[in-house]
Amino acid sequence: MTSKIQNSVGLGSEIEGVVQGHRDGHGFVVTDDGAVSVYLSPQEMRTVLHRDIVRVRVQRYDRRGRPEGQVLDIIERRKTPIIGRLLHEGGAWLVAPEDRRFGQDILVPAKATAGAEAGQVVAVELTEKPSLHAQPVGRVTEVLGGIDDPGMEIEIAVRKYEVPHQFSDEVMAQAAKLPDKIRPADRKHRIDLTDVPLVTIDGEDARDFDDAVYCEPACIGRAKKPNGWRLLVAIADVSHYVKPGEPLDSDAYERATSVYFPRRVIPMLPEKLSNGLCSLNPEVDRLSMVCDMLITAEGEIHAYQFFPAVICSHARFTYTEVAAIIANTRGPEALRRAELVPHLLNLYDVYRALLKGRGERGAVDFDTTETQIVCDDNGRIAKIVPRTRTEAHRLIEEAMLAANVCSAEFIERARHPALYRVHEGPTPEKRQTLRNYLKALGLGLSLSEEPTPGEYQAIAQATKERPDAMQIHTMLLRSMQQAIYTPINSGHFGLSYEAYTHFTSPIRRYPDLLVHRVIKALLGGGRYGLLLPPTVVSSTSTFKGKGGKAPAKGLPAAPTKVRTKAKVSTEEAQAWEVAGIHCSVNERRADEASRDVEAWLKCMFMRERLGEEYGGTVSTVASFGLFVQLDGLYVEGLIHITELGGDYFKFDEARQELRGERTGVRYSVGNRVRVQVSRVDLDSRKIDFRIVREGQGPLGEATGGRRRGRGGAGEGGESAQAQLADVQRRDRDTKREGKAAKAGKGSARKGAVSAQRDELRSDGLPASPRPAGKKAPSRKSVRRRS
Repeated sequence: MTSKIQNSVGLGSEIEGVVQGHRDGHGFVVTDDGAVSVYLSPQEMRTVLHRDIVRVRVQRYDRRGRPEGQVLDIIERRKTPIIGRLLHEGGAWLVAPEDRRFGQDILVPAKATAGAEAGQVVAVELTEKPSLHAQPVGRVTEVLGGIDDPGMEIEIAVRKYEVPHQFSDEVMAQAAKLPDKIRPADRKHRIDLTDVPLVTIDGEDARDFDDAVYCEPACIGRAKKPNGWRLLVAIADVSHYVKPGEPLDSDAYERATSVYFPRRVIPMLPEKLSNGLCSLNPEVDRLSMVCDMLITAEGEIHAYQFFPAVICSHARFTYTEVAAIIANTRGPEALRRAELVPHLLNLYDVYRALLKGRGERGAVDFDTTETQIVCDDNGRIAKIVPRTRTEAHRLIEEAMLAANVCSAEFIERARHPALYRVHEGPTPEKRQTLRNYLKALGLGLSLSEEPTPGEYQAIAQATKERPDAMQIHTMLLRSMQQAIYTPINSGHFGLSYEAYTHFTSPIRRYPDLLVHRVIKALLGGGRYGLLLPPTVVSSTSTFKGKGGKAPAKGLPAAPTKVRTKAKVSTEEAQAWEVAGIHCSVNERRADEASRDVEAWLKCMFMRERLGEEYGGTVSTVASFGLFVQLDGLYVEGLIHITELGGDYFKFDEARQELRGERTGVRYSVGNRVRVQVSRVDLDSRKIDFRIVREGQGPLGEATGGRRRGRGGAGEGGESAQAQLADVQRRDRDTKREGKAAKAGKGSARKGAVSAQRDELRSDGLPASPRPAGKKAPSRKSVRRRS
């Protein structure tokens, strides 16, 4: 790695890129293709801000061969407002940014506070840029409210991640002119399926309904008796109302996806479309695009066709209702929907056939526990519950997968450009890491040079009964790359499909809308010419794409294995490439904003539980500590390595465990521990735990009584204290010896925790390399603002 960097970045060479700040004060300049990252010291970062576009000169290399740079020129300053807390310190007003990567507080003149009070969350616009000897100066442009106001976490997140959350006046005006129901002219050249008992199946809290389904037995081939099924998947025809070049299309493209928060959704389309005209609500006629499929008993798609239609959903089912009906066809839920029960059973039969086909393909299928946040009336967490995936969930998933596969094959056969949903297998580095891990476990299972999804699924099945199954499945997941949107089709590794695209959710995903337009053009014997709407240029959403490379935000590079090459002009190919990059980046932005809100809510939830003890399970092991998920609460926090005792703990990457050199104590994923909530940092969205050992009280003192739960008691208070003091003394001695003998190889610095933690939780985003400079001093205002 070092030689590659040095070969590509010579001493004295000049690099242009986007500044990526770090919470500790330093930063990096990352090129558009993500291939080069140049370190900026805290002093260099004083003249720039996170997300500025700059040109730097490489001045030196650190001891690990990584380039360090000096800022030569600021090409473009970020223009969007910065969100933070307004503070009044020493007679001066300043804003401490919510995003710690900005690194500097912003001075605000007394007359530019817009009437905001100290402690409130505000948006500030820079009036004077930072320099080597002066802080940035700004003025308050918006007062969001108090930090504890209901919904404040969402207001912060949408601005922090620059998520468009207000529709333009032109969009609202266009939406207002749309009819409330379909018109006679809209029915022309469409098949009338209003008499077909299609139904929607969604969650209890769903408000927009993209899809409706119907199934009946069918005769395939020359069979005289039904030997398969006819499956209809009807998808809302958003493309009929959202036309290229119109304001609705421009706003939808800029957002690229709906963003889902607890209790609130930032939709891609105005509510009149997303919850009304396009939503397949029950008992009303709606326009749709239908994928009509014949499925064999083995779960293979024998034939399919696409056509525009008019449908009428005959019922709105929830997953819970359908699961209950499937489990008991004579139960109260089934009796209430007696006329539709036979159709639901047909859907269940075709699902089981599709599931059989999935198994024969060898598609990867991990059983993971997803959680759902239940909020109270004030928008705070009331409880966190596991989200149960029933047969009804899987039924709809398999139906949607089938429709998506048909759409991809239809477009690929026509040799028409489109956006595929591509998921490539593990990189050579990740594959080798996984191999080493499996070898260290002694499972007798390994991967070939070109692993298949079937190999992954075989390992998952062979280990699902092991106590460390969660750890093994987590490692399997981490070894795979992130799925992206790209016009270069190289298949979907996880689902084991040769071609796969997104067709089933055009209300909330722009790539699906593009796929609908392509299919419609092909059905009409024409061709869809992609015309990209103009968007606000932002370092978080757009950049110069070259050769299919990924953005600096860390998305994987576009695939290089092309299965089918469509004949397109250079300009058209570039337009599709830019669209894929834009949609992938904004999908990542939506995920980050959602995770940020969930982390905020969990911090608020745990802030009221400081000092309490819980049982938990180690969910992740890193060189700097352990992540533990609490039983029943489903909240995760960090036990820093310094909290594990005075022993020197070494991280074994192959086994994914921390092992004490003196004591031999090992911590790995799946271990049971008892912890105390020791610290909650709302600003950095972090929860810290400390180990509670047998015979040890909340602050490390010996206890004479029996503690509740698994925290057992020690006997003899004074003797336990003496033993603890002796152990602590020996630990200190061992620690001093370890530092002297292994300079530079000690425990992970606390400043590196957040960067590495982000790496583990970002589905493939690489962590910033650790700089060779000193840790930036903490800011007094940041320490005070919580």
